[in-house]
Amino acid sequence: MTTEVSFYELLEVERTADDATIKSAYRKLAMKYHPDKNAGCKDSEGKFKAVSEAYECLKDPQKRAAYDRFGHETYKNGGGGGGGFHGGGQDFGGFSDIFESVFGEFMGGRGGGGQRQQRRGADLRYDMEITLEEAFHGKKTDITVDVSAACDTCDGSGATPGTQAKTCGTCQGHGKVRAQQGFFMVERTCPSCHGQGQTIQDPCSRCRGDGRIEKTKTLSINVPPGVDDGTRIRLQGEGEAGARGAPAGDLYIFLHVRKHAIFEREGTTLHARAPISFTTAALGGEIEIPDPSGERHHIRIAAGTQSGREVRQRGAGMPVLQGRGRGDLVVHIEVEMPSKLTARQRELLEEFRETETGEECPGASGFFAKIKSAFG
Repeated sequence: MTTEVSFYELLEVERTADDATIKSAYRKLAMKYHPDKNAGCKDSEGKFKAVSEAYECLKDPQKRAAYDRFGHETYKNGGGGGGGFHGGGQDFGGFSDIFESVFGEFMGGRGGGGQRQQRRGADLRYDMEITLEEAFHGKKTDITVDVSAACDTCDGSGATPGTQAKTCGTCQGHGKVRAQQGFFMVERTCPSCHGQGQTIQDPCSRCRGDGRIEKTKTLSINVPPGVDDGTRIRLQGEGEAGARGAPAGDLYIFLHVRKHAIFEREGTTLHARAPISFTTAALGGEIEIPDPSGERHHIRIAAGTQSGREVRQRGAGMPVLQGRGRGDLVVHIEVEMPSKLTARQRELLEEFRETETGEECPGASGFFAKIKSAFG
């Protein structure tokens, strides 16, 4: 008995490979084994079909999860030749077929035997990094994505121009076939048309009957003001095209806000740490902090401010996403002691120390009073 080669081995990637690695591996192998480059080579044609089948499964998160859990037979729709649903064998098709036949009505499937439903193209993910300033103001930019788009030679039909697909004789256009298994009526994807409900006698030479080709698209993205790390922007219909004219999936832009040198963000609130001199902390004063828009905010420091105190500036934070107003700016005060003193500065501080009574720093005097009381 021969061992079935896994989809990961076919694409020459690890089981932990991410989507980008899997896609890159597929494209490399598809170009290597494409029938147009290996005319008349049955071995290359078989390998091209195998890597295409592997990629169709692994590029879809749900299909990949099911494949990882239930094994290689999960998405094998072809069955065992003449056995299975048309004979007396035990080929129940893939796990996805069983699941769809049992739960089809609840999941939007055809359930009891309606017409086939076109398989929508896969959704795509695009990760975009932006600065905090861009998150503050918003941003308009263009991105370039590689996607499967409708073939412009056959308009996505998969058939050579001037010809058309025919209703599948096996499933009569339903895309599913049924068979009695004991007390149960079991349903699976049609092995002849692979769920399409139609077969193509004269496939398009460019897309080889799939109705899709790889294209590079440039899309305009509008990032609204106030977006946060992890915000998702959906572009409807800009994902992978569906096979043979089926609707396209969506493209999801996931935003990642780059770490800022000054500000830390918490929702619409901005936090900033501000070191101040001990004289400013003792005598009071004012510091100036700009927000991500460049607007400068004057923060008043009260006399006697201690390290760790928070000063809140209302309305100086991030904009509210798709709303009005702004959050707050919270300045965390850190009192910095001088590390270098001139002779004159040291002289003045010595004079100040001679005039200290202990009431200037009640916390310190109280602490040492407790020590004296506790330990004599």
